[in-house]
Amino acid sequence: MTVQDSGKVALITGASRGIGYGIAEALVARGDRVAITGRGEDALKEAVERLGADRVIAIPGKAHDEAHQAAAVERTMEAFGRVDYLVNNAGTNPVFGPMAELDLNVARKVYETNVISALGFAQQTWKAWQKENGGAIVNIASVAGVAPSPFIGAYGMSKAAMINLTAQLAHEFAPVVRVNAIAPAVIKTKFAEALYEGREAEAAAAYPLGRLGVPEDIGGAAAFLTSAQSDWITGQTLVVDGGIFLNAGVG
Repeated sequence: MTVQDSGKVALITGASRGIGYGIAEALVARGDRVAITGRGEDALKEAVERLGADRVIAIPGKAHDEAHQAAAVERTMEAFGRVDYLVNNAGTNPVFGPMAELDLNVARKVYETNVISALGFAQQTWKAWQKENGGAIVNIASVAGVAPSPFIGAYGMSKAAMINLTAQLAHEFAPVVRVNAIAPAVIKTKFAEALYEGREAEAAAAYPLGRLGVPEDIGGAAAFLTSAQSDWITGQTLVVDGGIFLNAGVG
């Protein structure tokens, strides 16, 4: 089936696989053209081949690198002439352990990659296109940024900052650009394998909906938040958690 071109363009960071790829897949399926970024050139090339080289381009680089941020937006503008949607998905979580023993240099790296890079990309897309033409930004946060999550405190701290960044940008970029966040629970990706590998059934049993999330779940949410159906929504964090927060009550 031929997909009609929507005339819209999205830039998605960290999209060679996992959640970012799932979002790219959803936006391509509805007719958007998409630029994806990531660190691995081979993985990006494979992603473009699967998504369709006629609609997707790849820009390799590290999300926290300001030169890469500028180059990614510039390349998207050169290829497609616009950048309506920015999805800040690139992130890292290199440490697992208690906050009392957290290496502060590691904490700085997590914050730089997960938060400062998102701000940098938002600044670049704002200046290049969105300030004059409008659009939407979706930041991928986490339930770890909404409530404490043992042993991934640095990651959760950065995602809490991402949620606050979302509200701040939504206030400053209104009314021309809407800015929202998605806070997923555990999604079945290589990034999150340590949280369920070898015990998926046990992990899934904790969720009222009976399964872990998959990238397509977040792709659908991102497609909604970058659509006309969400035109009166900004500054919000959409929790996509399979109902896991329903278990927080007493009894």
